[in-house]
Amino acid sequence: MAGTAKTAKKTSNTGKTLLIVESPSKAKIIGKYLGSKYKVIASVGHVRDLPKSRLGIDVANNFEPEYINIRGKGDTIKEIKKEAKAANKVLLATDPDREGEAISWHIAHLLDIAPDSKCRVEFNEINKDTVKDAIKEPREIKEGLVDAQQARRVLDRLVGYQISPLLWKKVSWGLSAGRVQSAALKLICDREREIQAFVPEEYWYIAADFGDGFVADLSKIDGKKAHVANKEEADSIESDLSKGNYVVSSIKEGKRKTKPYAPFTTSSMQQDASIKLGFQTAKTMQIAQQLYEGINLKGIGARGLVTYIRTDSVRVSAQAIAQGAAFIKENYGEEYVGNNSFTNRNKAMQDAHEAIRPSDVNLKPELIKDSLTADQYKLYDLIWKRFIASRMAAAEYDTMQVVIENGRYEFKANGARMTFDGWRKVYKTAQNNDEVNVPKLTKGEVLDLEKLIKEQKFTQPPARYTEAGLVKEMEEKNIGRPSTYASIISVLVNRKYVKRVKKTLEPTRLGFDVTGILSEYFSDIVDVKFTGEMEDNLDSIELGDKEWKNVVADFYKGFSEELKVADREAERVEKEVVLSDEVCEICGKPMAIKEGRFGKFLACTGYPECKNTKPIVKSTGVKCPKCGKDIIEKRGRKSGKVFYGCSGYPECDVSYWDKPTGKMCPECGSMLVKTKGKTGTVKCSNPECKYKEKKK
Repeated sequence: MAGTAKTAKKTSNTGKTLLIVESPSKAKIIGKYLGSKYKVIASVGHVRDLPKSRLGIDVANNFEPEYINIRGKGDTIKEIKKEAKAANKVLLATDPDREGEAISWHIAHLLDIAPDSKCRVEFNEINKDTVKDAIKEPREIKEGLVDAQQARRVLDRLVGYQISPLLWKKVSWGLSAGRVQSAALKLICDREREIQAFVPEEYWYIAADFGDGFVADLSKIDGKKAHVANKEEADSIESDLSKGNYVVSSIKEGKRKTKPYAPFTTSSMQQDASIKLGFQTAKTMQIAQQLYEGINLKGIGARGLVTYIRTDSVRVSAQAIAQGAAFIKENYGEEYVGNNSFTNRNKAMQDAHEAIRPSDVNLKPELIKDSLTADQYKLYDLIWKRFIASRMAAAEYDTMQVVIENGRYEFKANGARMTFDGWRKVYKTAQNNDEVNVPKLTKGEVLDLEKLIKEQKFTQPPARYTEAGLVKEMEEKNIGRPSTYASIISVLVNRKYVKRVKKTLEPTRLGFDVTGILSEYFSDIVDVKFTGEMEDNLDSIELGDKEWKNVVADFYKGFSEELKVADREAERVEKEVVLSDEVCEICGKPMAIKEGRFGKFLACTGYPECKNTKPIVKSTGVKCPKCGKDIIEKRGRKSGKVFYGCSGYPECDVSYWDKPTGKMCPECGSMLVKTKGKTGTVKCSNPECKYKEKKK
């Protein structure tokens, strides 16, 4: 039987079909759709992976991965095996992408399900009909998808686990390097170098203001593109213009149509949410996942609101097109119905899923607003409007271009007036306000100048990347995949290679140091073109055109040699020594502030002769209730977690996980502490006492 575990034993539950998904919330919703004949459980992501404690790849044995059950997933695996034994059929309905395919493949391995059995179920949206239809047509696990995921995982592990120790030796303890993140980091560092090297150049903007908002820009001088370099030239032009007349030399009228944007891909959704909603990419993906997995709607029930959120495709199904057209006709009028087609960038690989769209266009954002959080509503509203607009007619404009001459100087003004709003009735953009009014003019007409605009300006350096800008650049340069953009940016920020400054991404000194070493000794890792070509190789593996271990072997041949050279030749990056006010009690030399695995600490500048180190003491300002000494902030030696303990340790062992307030509990007399977080709660530190202060 397709998808049946070989070890299955008949029990009282025999006859049920077990459906395994990734998310508990998805399992709950789908379970309601399918009823009592199905048992739906969640794997909660991956159940097997490479070990964290070692490389986990047998390089000598053709890069064979050494998969193990993930620590902490024991109970989940036991439940999956137990339910599989009780079922007469097992179906795997993890997410419809490479990662989801790999999760199904690993679960099939655990349950001893033959990979070529029809055990895999795939659906692009979570609603009752779609799920039920998908279950009727299970398929085999696609080895190409699994192999592409394995290749990416192995490549990333080889790079991360072998470059990271080098960075510990040459730069600082605890650093790490990712294959794709390193290329993204170099983009940010290269942009910063462009900014630092930029030398502004002066130029002058000249325009003729004829009143009532009608302004024409200086466009040509003696038939050539106008460029005014300095004040002297600007003053000379002003003098020349004052001697002549402004005469309309040509008027060109026309019509223009603007098509709507394509429905969202993962990348365009991330960019638009960043620009319009101010969402970081990680937040966008988190909220989008919630909308996909399902929301409990008042009066309707639980259902997924959008299609699968990890896609490069702008294609939508014929059913969705028809539904969109019917909605537009009913709500806006037949003249607003469009017949638009959109093309994917990478036709070979990017059409696995539809574009991101609402599962049901009739669920207008305002109708379900009360069932959504504020952020869920904002993102759903954006997705809904983008899709509806994509199915609407073009916006139409009357256009006019006017050329005005004054001697050897030519001025130009372009006007546009919207005659039909089309898709812009729904989807607002910065270009919605692109109307420019040009008065009715006749050829040969002499215009009265109200004033000449003459402004000094300077060329501007390239801007730092915003998250939206970096996502766009990564997509254009084929770095990573849309599903990984959010994690790439998060990793760079969390590793302190990049910091957020006024919504832009600025490389830190550490980011420059890491990029410097990688650029010198691992040019392929940070090379944008090479990284893009590797993504193409992964696509070829998915299509079955390349064998994944051959791709890894080709990469590793050069990479292993680069590792040897870097370890031998790379010099340690010398960091600026930051001295503290403290003196080493052993040798009397100043103590410097260093940064290690668990944060900053003090180390003697007499190293290596003197190896004295000690933590940086952060006082809480609270006295120990037992001995009267200061309570200070500490970190666990193994975990690195912050806690608060008496400075008199080991003589006094008083400690708290939460920050002490210095006030005592009115009920039991123990220390009151404040829990972590922005809205921390003040409560009693005695676990047997339930006292809490009410928030004001």
